[in-house]
This record gives sequence, structure tokens and C-alpha cells, in this order.
Amino acid sequence: MELRFFKDFDFTNFWSECSYSSKDYIEDFPNDEIITAIESELGYQLPGSYIELMKIQNGGLVNKSCFSITESVSWAEDHVAITGIMGIGKIKSHAVCGELGSQFMMKEWGYPADGIYICDCPSAGHDMILLDYSSCGKNGEPEVVHVDQENNFKKTFLAKDFETFIRGLRNEEEFD
Repeated sequence: MELRFFKDFDFTNFWSECSYSSKDYIEDFPNDEIITAIESELGYQLPGSYIELMKIQNGGLVNKSCFSITESVSWAEDHVAITGIMGIGKIKSHAVCGELGSQFMMKEWGYPADGIYICDCPSAGHDMILLDYSSCGKNGEPEVVHVDQENNFKKTFLAKDFETFIRGLRNEEEFD
């Protein structure tokens, strides 16, 4: 597969290979029909960089799971952490349309309906990573923000787009 995004990105050891990831996150590779159905269900056009990454592996836990921030959040003063990236699908519980996916977080936890919740965090629902379409519209290129349920669903800007977010993920040891 020729990459449009992530051209010089080293995916060696990017994904965590563990049974939890296989069981609850990793969906079959998405085809155009599945992508269109998921976009229709969610009401947003998925970013090209997200689709491309999901065609490499459709969801899962990651080894580089922290993103540096300059503004303190309930998780930490200098970073946010993710557990995994939700895949394009609805079969696995941690897929964007899965049992614990984006719509669940809005309906059951009261998260703002400003886009697609794409990454869960180690807090077990108390913070999430959002593809935020509130500035770009349903077909635009969403920003990536951290949404902090513990702080009245405060949004903290992380990256201008999904590719920039993925490129910014760092090892947890860098923040200890």
C-alpha cells in the first residue's frame, strides 16, 4: 500500500501485540463500503490519515501512548495518555461504533457531541481523545483534542490533525 500520509513514519513497534488488543480493539481491515457505513452512522467524514492508519491495522493498543501538553489536565501536568485507538467498525467493543465506542461515550457518559471519540484513555472513561469537528464542519479536517470529563468536559487542544497527533505520541518513560 502506497502511503499518502505517514510517508516517513516508522511503524516498527508502534502497535502493542497483546491479547486484549486483539480481543477488544482490532477489527478486520475496512473496505470502502464499511468506511461509508461508519461515516453515515457517525455523521462525519473520517480523516484520510485515520483511514490510512486503520488500513495498516484497524485499531489497537499502542506502545507509544503519551502526548505532550503544555496545559495541565486531570491525568497529568505535562501529558495525556491513551490506552488504544478505536478501529473503523462496530464488532469489537472498542471500535468507533462498538459497544464502548464514540456514541456510547456521548449517550452514556454525557460527552459533547462535537465529533468522533477516537482514543480511550487509562482513566476508564474519565477522559477521551476526540476528533473535534466543531470548527471545520462534518466534512472538514478535525483537530484532535483531549476531553476531560473530570473537569466539566474541558477540551485541551492536542494537534491540528490526526496524523500530527499520531506523530506526536511518545513513550510513557519520557514522562516519568
